[in-house]
Amino acid sequence: MSQLDPHKKRLTRITCAEHITPFLRTEVENLGYEIQEEDHVAVHIGATLEDCLRLNLHLRTAHHTLWLLTRFRCPSLNALVKEANAFPWEKLIPNDSYFTITSNIEHHSVKNTMYPNLLLKDTIVDRINHKTGTRPDTGPDRSCVVIHLVWKNDRAWIYLNTNGVRLSDRGYRKMPHDAPMRETLAAAILMGMGYDGSTPLVNPMCGSGTLAIEAALIAAGRAPGLFRSDASCLHTMLDLENSYIQMRKKARKSKPVLKDPMPIIATDNNPRAIEAAMKNAQTAGVEHLIDFETCDFADTDIPELGKGEAGMNTGHVILNPEYGLRLGETDKLKTTYSDIGDFFKTKCKGYTGHVFTGSRVLSHEIGLKTCRRQLFFNAQIECRLLSYQLYSGSQKYKSTTNQAQNPRTSQ
Repeated sequence: MSQLDPHKKRLTRITCAEHITPFLRTEVENLGYEIQEEDHVAVHIGATLEDCLRLNLHLRTAHHTLWLLTRFRCPSLNALVKEANAFPWEKLIPNDSYFTITSNIEHHSVKNTMYPNLLLKDTIVDRINHKTGTRPDTGPDRSCVVIHLVWKNDRAWIYLNTNGVRLSDRGYRKMPHDAPMRETLAAAILMGMGYDGSTPLVNPMCGSGTLAIEAALIAAGRAPGLFRSDASCLHTMLDLENSYIQMRKKARKSKPVLKDPMPIIATDNNPRAIEAAMKNAQTAGVEHLIDFETCDFADTDIPELGKGEAGMNTGHVILNPEYGLRLGETDKLKTTYSDIGDFFKTKCKGYTGHVFTGSRVLSHEIGLKTCRRQLFFNAQIECRLLSYQLYSGSQKYKSTTNQAQNPRTSQ
């Protein structure tokens, strides 16, 4: 096989946000791949380029799928240039196309992390020009070929970023509203809740609808990558177009979790938020699975619960209130968080309640004991998904500790 055979398995690094690795690992394993290694922001597998395209179609929590091109000892910038120049870039990047360089660099000799990018770009261009007589264009656009450099200590890895544009940019959110949640984070939160589409889900304070839409995609069994018809690796000289077309056709035939879908209810007191959420759901093709309503969160209608498979009432209520960090002040939000606790106690019995928040201070105002706490990051904000078992009848609220780790507007 040639050095750049797309059917050859290579070390592949699949990246995600901090503290989402367990959910990404589960997704990758459920797709039939064996995890070789993992760290706090990535898992590593052996994969072909066709595998990478399949992963990009189906993964809900991943950011990038990076296919290893070459790795080497790299004590200096000179070593980077020498080793990069030895790679057959003219067999990967068309000389009449466009590429960009991204990087993650931690080396004592590098003061300006953009400089290795420039050196690598010039090295690639010079080699292609030398071999073919023509040079490709370069720039920041990630819609064409994307080469990713990782340089840590005295080791360097150069990858082909197979997706280019971040996988969290699904393409359905045309109206983001205020402080929108990233799609991959929403998917991870739903997984952390235990949501799989087989139970009702209620999402007051829905904002632009990301949580509800991601839930509908899960319930529908719809691949999140279907909203994007392009991928960075399709712009290389490797023959992948037909394979990708067939993958997308197969993914479109996916079946929903249940024949009769469980309710997904999304509410917000801001009519503009509901308008945005409805349009985003329509773009995603799941508007028929979500009931939208403009109302205060406390007035949200909660469906009556039937019996789950284990004979217990089941369902999820998830709120993502302001944190008092970006859009509101802490003191003004205390009443809102207290009212969330009252809402859980009075209207959500039999459900599992969840609050996603970046404020420990405000979380105490909910007034209920958690059955689980999970750590996430929303951008640079340390957040927690707080879960509450809302027992029906006279059963008391119980607490267990998970050792693993108007202001009523939405985010």
